[in-house]
Amino acid sequence: MIPVEDALSRIFALCTPTGIETVPLAQASGRVLAAPVTARRDQPPFDGSAMDGYAVKGPVQPGQSFEVIGEAGAGNAFGDSVGAGQALRIFTGAPIPKGVDHVVIQEDVRRDGDTITLLPTLGKGANIRPAGNDFRAGDAVSAPRRLRPVDLGLLASMNLPDLPVYRRPVVALIATGDELVMPGEDPGPDQIVASSAFALKAMIEAEGAEVRVLPIARDSVEQLTTVLKMARGCDVIVTLGGASVGDHDLVAPVTQALGAERAFYKIAMRPGKPLMAGRLFDALMVGLPGNPVSALVCAHLFLLPALRALQGLGAWPAPTHGAVLSEPVAANGPRTHYMRAVLEPEGRIRAVSRQDSALVGVLASSDALLIRPIGDPARPAGHPVRYIQI
Repeated sequence: MIPVEDALSRIFALCTPTGIETVPLAQASGRVLAAPVTARRDQPPFDGSAMDGYAVKGPVQPGQSFEVIGEAGAGNAFGDSVGAGQALRIFTGAPIPKGVDHVVIQEDVRRDGDTITLLPTLGKGANIRPAGNDFRAGDAVSAPRRLRPVDLGLLASMNLPDLPVYRRPVVALIATGDELVMPGEDPGPDQIVASSAFALKAMIEAEGAEVRVLPIARDSVEQLTTVLKMARGCDVIVTLGGASVGDHDLVAPVTQALGAERAFYKIAMRPGKPLMAGRLFDALMVGLPGNPVSALVCAHLFLLPALRALQGLGAWPAPTHGAVLSEPVAANGPRTHYMRAVLEPEGRIRAVSRQDSALVGVLASSDALLIRPIGDPARPAGHPVRYIQI
């Protein structure tokens, strides 16, 4: 068995970022920007009013009166200048005309016909947003970065209709085993519903990849070979189950017969010891345990970081956070233990009482994996720990 950190580094060594493609801005949500892009214009592109009110030439003081000579709104500039003693009715976002250096908000004005008088409540601010106050033409947005909704808004305001992004990795997902049926089917007395594939599909898609769920591969060399060959052309091949060393665990011998290069097998962790990784058909191959909790924990630790690396986001493990134990935990053994746990108020965390790796319901009721290092002694309540949010 190899340590978790060693296994992850070997997986990263198999990850080369996908190619770059250009997509319309409207299709870039969640994609990874592959190269820096620069603004095509200043924002705002002109000095603009920050408030509804009256544009005047200062200095200003309470009691002053001005003659209103026109009006300007967003998208409708006033084409003339404003001189001393004159005022322009102006609305938020409208360009500031020549001669103006102050916008008096409408709450600080009394208007009588075409004359305004400044009230004693007059504020001190100019209420003008200068051109380029947000960004200037040529300012860059760095890459790589996962594009959030606010990023798309920024890039749109920079007048960028298309963006260079990493291609989405394509992941083939293969569940194995005679015992599996699909949800909605009628399981036999010795069968179970294939559940892990649906959780993994959602996790993979949330990480920005595309998923091809292939048919369940039954426990025969011929069937597994046929389904694996259907994964040719994918960037990642993920198998579920069959990665151990039992008589019906066929993933290792079948993939080796197809030319797979195995990077490692078995990790010093729980749950999830029988995890395999390597290359098959020029794709990253990850053989996840068949146990559903083990498969999902391993996906958080190894598969999702690999997908991020394939999208150009670097070779980084799953981020960890700090908390303190709300209840004591027993000493840990010779494998790193990722205990299902619940986050509590005031920065506390509680390991759940049942850690059986077959209990999907326990994992679903948890929101963290409490990390117990190899050989970690018993820890009391209040002891600082690290965890991975799930």
